[in-house]
Amino acid sequence: MAEPIPFKVGKASPANTFLAIWMAEAAGFYAAQGLALEIVEMVGGSQCGPALTAGDIHLMHIGMSSVVRANAGGADLRTIGSLSNVIRSALFTAPGVNQASDLKGAVVGISSIGSESDPTTTLALAKIGLARADVLVREIGVERLAALRDGTVAATMLGEPQRSAALALGLHAMVDLLADRIPWLYSGLVVDRAYLSGHGEVLARFMRATIEGNYLAVGDPARAKGVLARELDLTDAKIIDITFENFKAATPVNAEISLAGAENIIATVAAPDAGHDAFDYIDLGVRDGLRAEGFFDAMEKKYGAPA
Repeated sequence: MAEPIPFKVGKASPANTFLAIWMAEAAGFYAAQGLALEIVEMVGGSQCGPALTAGDIHLMHIGMSSVVRANAGGADLRTIGSLSNVIRSALFTAPGVNQASDLKGAVVGISSIGSESDPTTTLALAKIGLARADVLVREIGVERLAALRDGTVAATMLGEPQRSAALALGLHAMVDLLADRIPWLYSGLVVDRAYLSGHGEVLARFMRATIEGNYLAVGDPARAKGVLARELDLTDAKIIDITFENFKAATPVNAEISLAGAENIIATVAAPDAGHDAFDYIDLGVRDGLRAEGFFDAMEKKYGAPA
C-alpha cells in the first residue's frame, strides 16, 4: 500500500464554513483518497500568500478578497472551489452603540487586513452612511466577540457561530449582510498556481473528499451537529441548530464557484492596476475534471440530491 500523501490545509478562523473538511476528516474520506490531512491554524487572510507560495501549506480555506490582495503583492494564487458564495456575517455593535453616528471615530475590529472581515466591514459601513475613514479599523484576530462584549471595539463583523452567540447575548446587529444574500466568494479553497499545475490529481483527491463531506453533513444533520459542537466548542443546542442550518442554506454542496461573487470582490477590493478578470483569481479545472469523471452524479446517487 502506498504511503499517504501529506496535505496541509490552512484554517484562518473557526467557522461553520469549515464543516465539510471536518466532516470528511472524521469520516475518513481523506484517508480513503490517500491523503494524510493536517489542519494548520492561521490568523486571518494575511498569511495565506506567503504560506502557500513557500509550500508551508498546500491549500488555504479563505475568501477571495485575500487572493486578490495576495496576488497584488506578488503571489499567484487561485481559488479552485467554494464553501460559501454569499457574505455570511453581520456588523454587531458593543453595548451603548445604538446608531451609526455612535461609530464615528470609534474602533471597528477586523481579524486582519485582507480577510473577509476587512472588505465586508467597508460594505456594512456604507449601508449605514459611513465611510471607512469615519472609523478606526483595527486588526484584533479571529476571537472578536469577546472584544465586542468588553468594549475593546465598538463594532465588528461576526459570522456563525459567533453571530448567533452575539444575538443570544442581546447584542445589536446594526447591519446584517447575510440577509442581503450578496454574491461573494466568502470562503474558498485556495492554492498556489504552481502547485495546481504540478499536483492536479492530489487536489482532485482533496476535492472529492471535501465535497463528500458536504454531502454527508447535509444528509446526516445529527452527525454534522456533533462535529460542529466538538470543533467549535458549542454547548447551546439552539446555537448549534442555527449554525448547522446556516451551513446547509448557504453552502454550495459541490463546491461551485460563483462568478458573480468573484466579480463583486474584484470590484470592491482590486486596485485599478490589478487584474480585473475573475480568472486571474479562480481556476475551474479541478471541478471540471470531477464533473467529467461523473463524481457529482455519483455523490447524488449515493446520498441523494441536496435539498
